[in-house]
Amino acid sequence: MVKTDEKFKMVAKTFKGLEEVLYKELKGIGATSIKKGIRMVEFEGDKEMMYRANFYLRTALRILKPIAEFKAQDEDELYQAVKKTDWSIFFDVKSTFAIDSVVNSKYFSHSKYVALKVKDAIVDQFRDKFGKRPYVETDDPDIRLSVHITNDLCTISLDSSGESLHKRGYRIKATKAPLNEVLAAGMILLTGWDGKSTFIDPMCGSGTILIEAAMIAHKIPPGIYRKRFGFENWNDFDDGLLQTIYDEDSQDEHVNTTILGYDVSEVAIRIAEENCKNAGLHRMISLQVKDFEQLVPENTPQGVVVTNPPYGERLVKDEIEVFYKMMGDQFKNNFPNFNVWLLSSNMQAIKNIGLHPDHKLTLYNGPLECKFLKYSIYQGSKKGKNSKM
Repeated sequence: MVKTDEKFKMVAKTFKGLEEVLYKELKGIGATSIKKGIRMVEFEGDKEMMYRANFYLRTALRILKPIAEFKAQDEDELYQAVKKTDWSIFFDVKSTFAIDSVVNSKYFSHSKYVALKVKDAIVDQFRDKFGKRPYVETDDPDIRLSVHITNDLCTISLDSSGESLHKRGYRIKATKAPLNEVLAAGMILLTGWDGKSTFIDPMCGSGTILIEAAMIAHKIPPGIYRKRFGFENWNDFDDGLLQTIYDEDSQDEHVNTTILGYDVSEVAIRIAEENCKNAGLHRMISLQVKDFEQLVPENTPQGVVVTNPPYGERLVKDEIEVFYKMMGDQFKNNFPNFNVWLLSSNMQAIKNIGLHPDHKLTLYNGPLECKFLKYSIYQGSKKGKNSKM
C-alpha cells in the first residue's frame, strides 16, 4: 500500500495553450517539482495532493500516476515488461479495466495493437496467479490505464480521474457544439478576471462560460459536482481522506458579482437556465433572451466579456463576415471600458471585427485551431484614453 504522505510523480493533462494556467493552478494547491510540457504539466505530491488535484483543478483533463516505465522495441519485449508489474496491487479480478494508448514510435505503429498487447499481459498475469481474469470494459471501467510510448520508452500510468475532468456533472443539456468546460475555465483564467467586476457572455449558448465564471468568482471547486473519481476504485482508496477534502471549510465566497448571459435563442436560454439550476448557481447568474445586435449593457460601467461566437461552419462567407463586423461595431459602441475576449477559428471573419486586438493567444476547441483575442474597448479613442493617464 502507498502511504498517504509518500510523494510520487504525477502528470496533469490539459489542452494545448492552457499549460501555463494549469501550472499556476498546481502551484496554488501546493504541488511541487512542477514542470510544463505540451498539453501536460508534471508535478509531485502525495495521495492527498492527487485527490486535491482531481477535486480543485479547473484546467486539468486527467491526473495520471505513472507506475511503470521501461524500454521496449517489439511486442514481445512490451508484453514481458508489462508482466513484471504486480497488477494485483492496484486492482483485483473483479475490476473491469480499459487501456488508452498514445504511440509515437518507429517500433510500434498502431496504438490499438499496443493497448491489446498490454491488456494480454495483464490478463495473463491475473490468470496465472489467481486462475481468474479481470475483463475489459471500454465504456465505464473501474480502472483506466494510460500507455504512452515515445520511440522505445514506454510509460504506463493509472488514470486517477476516470471520466475526463471536463465532465463536471452540472451540465444536463447542451446546445449544438457546446464548449468544453475545461476550455471555458481556461479562457476565463487567461483573462485575469478578478471575479468581482461585471462578467458578460452575450452569446452564451448552454451557459458553460457563465457557470465556470460563477464557480471561479465564488471559489467553488469543480470536483464538487462529480459523482466519482477513478481513484475511488483503486485498492488503496482512502475514503476518509477524500471525505476530509469534501468537508473542509467551504471556500465558497459570497461575492456580489454581476454575471450576465444573453442569447438570441429561447431554447439556448432555457437550457442554460436548467444547467445553472443544476449547478446551484441560478441565483448568481442572470439570463435573458436577447439578440446581440440589440444588446446594450445597463448599469455596468466596466467589466469583462468572454464569448465563443459562431465560427461560420453553418453560414455562407458573406453572412459570417457581416456578423463579425456587427460584433465589432457592438463592442465599440456599446461596451466602453470593457475588456472583450472572444474565441474563434475563423481567421478571415476576425478581420471584419474592425478592432485591433491587444493580445492574441492560440487555443484549440476540439480539433479546431482558434485565436483567443482580447480587445480593450475605450470610451472615445485609445489615444484620448492614453493622454489622460
